[in-house]
Amino acid sequence: MKNPNALKIFILEDDTWYGSMLHHYLSLNPDYEVRRFENSAEFFNQLHELPDVVTLDYSLPDMAGDEVLKKIRDTYPSIQVIVISGQEDVATAISLLKNGAFDYIVKDDDTKDRVWNAIAHLQEIHGLRKEVEDLKEQVGRKNDYSKFIIGKSDAILKVCAMIEKASKTSITVSISGETGSGKEVVAKAIHFNSERAKKPFVAVNVAAIPKELLESELFGHEKGAFTGAATRRIGKFEEANNGTLFLDEIGELDINLQAKLLRVVQEREVVRVGSNEVNKINCRIIVATHKNLLDEVRNKTFREDLYYRLIGLPIHVAPLRERGNDIIILAKHFIEGFCKENNTNRKQLSPEAQQKLLSYPFPGNVRELRSIVELAVVMADDDTIEANHFTLSTASSITGFLNTEKSLKQYEIDIIQHYLDKYDKDVLLVAKKLDVGKSTIYRMIQAGEVNNK
Repeated sequence: MKNPNALKIFILEDDTWYGSMLHHYLSLNPDYEVRRFENSAEFFNQLHELPDVVTLDYSLPDMAGDEVLKKIRDTYPSIQVIVISGQEDVATAISLLKNGAFDYIVKDDDTKDRVWNAIAHLQEIHGLRKEVEDLKEQVGRKNDYSKFIIGKSDAILKVCAMIEKASKTSITVSISGETGSGKEVVAKAIHFNSERAKKPFVAVNVAAIPKELLESELFGHEKGAFTGAATRRIGKFEEANNGTLFLDEIGELDINLQAKLLRVVQEREVVRVGSNEVNKINCRIIVATHKNLLDEVRNKTFREDLYYRLIGLPIHVAPLRERGNDIIILAKHFIEGFCKENNTNRKQLSPEAQQKLLSYPFPGNVRELRSIVELAVVMADDDTIEANHFTLSTASSITGFLNTEKSLKQYEIDIIQHYLDKYDKDVLLVAKKLDVGKSTIYRMIQAGEVNNK
């Protein structure tokens, strides 16, 4: 069984005998996990595995040692590099050390011992850093969601209570809420307050990726798997290994891909496109959607078995209009952040400005509030933001809507069409929002009065 705390070492050495010797010698330490590579192409293809230490042969046939060092430092600056050279060149050694090499060792009879001592020193530094990071994490992580979740409403306190429960285990979490309500913020709060906090948080917006590319994006692909696949690529599941994978807008996932996702969730393993190799994964899954997934199951657009696999611990994020004074708390938070970023004097909200915000329904939720507030900061000439500095789209659209004389029937059609557009043609959700029978909406669709496509 592999030691999970082992120091991971990559040896890049084109001399087979010399590389094998170093590999054997370093592998004598049970706390080291050692791998050997004979060319830079193979080496860089596996560098995403993030070794702690690389021993680098300076005289590689396919790539200069200083180029390899630069590429490592530019891509993964946390990796420590020990350069091993057959030439004792002081100028080269100084240059490499200045460019980030941890040590420069000349090949001779004592090389393996010097490499051993250098890595032992690195292991000691690595251990001390880990202790410091663990202490900082323990001190700073005690259920502090303030950097993620802003607000004091009952709705937000309920969300924080659920985040605390989710953070204690690796249970799958499903987050529901309107677009812009802060579902990804909740997902990050869970991840960064859990035991996986130091591992990757990988977010994927399912709706933003064409369905033809999504399988490769999630599961990865091999070189030549399809036209344009010039190199091997790991997918988001592997990228999130030991961390958290956040699948936003999961309700938009193509029905054909849902079966493949179900298998990955059940078996905790992925097979890259164009490969038969099974890769085990260990990542927490958090999904989010603005849709009612149970309704999608009833409508046969979402697999029932996948639904029960993903529902896990459900968390609902209330829309901003239901969070009362959180609107003002968030507005002040966004004002402070925007002023600080732009080196301007901090601005205050007048009582009239606060009242205007509190009376607005915020169809775009927190995302819309931030946009409105930042524009108001720019529009305000002094240190006070007044009500007239806010541009609220719904206010003007309602005025225009009522200024046009129409029949009551036409107003009804316009309202239902507006809500169908807003909620992605979800008839059941629109019927619930407007408190009308779904059969009424279906009749209007059938009559061609509203468009549901």
